[in-house]
Amino acid sequence: MARKIFYQQERLAMFIDGANLYAAARSLGFDIDYKRLLELFAAEGRLIRAFYYTALVEDQEYSPIRPLVDWLDYNGYTMVTKPTKEFTDASGRRKIKGNMDIELAIDVMEMADHVDHILLFSGDGDFRRLVEAVQRKGVRVTVISTVRSTPPMVADELRRQADNFLELQDLANSIQRSHSNRYQQSPLAHEHPGTDDHAVQPDHHTEQGE
Repeated sequence: MARKIFYQQERLAMFIDGANLYAAARSLGFDIDYKRLLELFAAEGRLIRAFYYTALVEDQEYSPIRPLVDWLDYNGYTMVTKPTKEFTDASGRRKIKGNMDIELAIDVMEMADHVDHILLFSGDGDFRRLVEAVQRKGVRVTVISTVRSTPPMVADELRRQADNFLELQDLANSIQRSHSNRYQQSPLAHEHPGTDDHAVQPDHHTEQGE
């Protein structure tokens, strides 16, 4: 008998590491329809809040991720953003970095007293201790990422710590965006796939037209 992951009356909260989830979906060859994603998990319990974390490049005339941020903000997501920081690496190359780990961790700890089940959309191994901490509060944690990309997008230590792991590819039919399904308010833009440190390179952002 398959283990039951969700219970109808439990309080759920979604925490989406934007760069990490985008990279995982893109590695599997599909784009996420965030309306369908919200509806999928709202049907599994009492969804209290859905947080989405991303860094934004300031001082740009147009940011490719801004249409997505605005759409999510108006359509059921709680947006958590901060400006990226510019730095020069050891080889003298200019890079732009935006790490949202601290913001996500603080919000998870604050929400842990108000929910029964946390859905963490990230494969970042740095979150293992966070997952362990909220589990000690009696909260169950499900990690949503993928092991079917090359290399796998989820750290083994995070997957082991979580109460449940959902393979993103198994959810594709329920959450992928149809190219004929355009958001009316604004185009679905994407952020750079990033790496574990969530590097953001705005010149590599892509955007879907309306």
